[in-house]
Amino acid sequence: MRIYEGSARQDFEEVFRSIGAFLDQRGIRDVLLLEAPDGFIVQGLVTSGTGGGTWSEAVGTVGKETFTFLDEDIARFMEEAGARRGSGVPATPAGRYEAAFRVIGRYMDDQKPRDVFFFEQEGAFVLRLLMAGQAGSRHELAEFTRDDINDMVARGPSLRHTDTATPAS
Repeated sequence: MRIYEGSARQDFEEVFRSIGAFLDQRGIRDVLLLEAPDGFIVQGLVTSGTGGGTWSEAVGTVGKETFTFLDEDIARFMEEAGARRGSGVPATPAGRYEAAFRVIGRYMDDQKPRDVFFFEQEGAFVLRLLMAGQAGSRHELAEFTRDDINDMVARGPSLRHTDTATPAS
């Protein structure tokens, strides 16, 4: 990610958490995410026109929506999310994509990829990460089933870094 060039840490966890929250708000599903030189391209399915009088109108129409999130958009999403968390207002539970993207991002932070592409199929995710090594760059695949994601989300709170203050002597 260009917003982290030169930084010691690429924070995919927070970036993807922010994108996931946006997707949850829009009701998007079956997501594809591609890293671009200046941000991310995200595509997913959204149902519109539900709640009509006939059966076909009640089901709604499914269509694809595509978003381009530039580095500036991501930075703004992260600032807004941080402000909400630090506002003292009780947080609403994370949506499905916010939670799933967060743990996928954490996994990627540990891997330190140079580029990412992933897609979702029925709650499972397939990642293609461009990894750099002494022998050159190569793509690696990782797959997470729906159960894997649920387990990672459940373990998430135990993995968070917390500041532990030492009691005054």
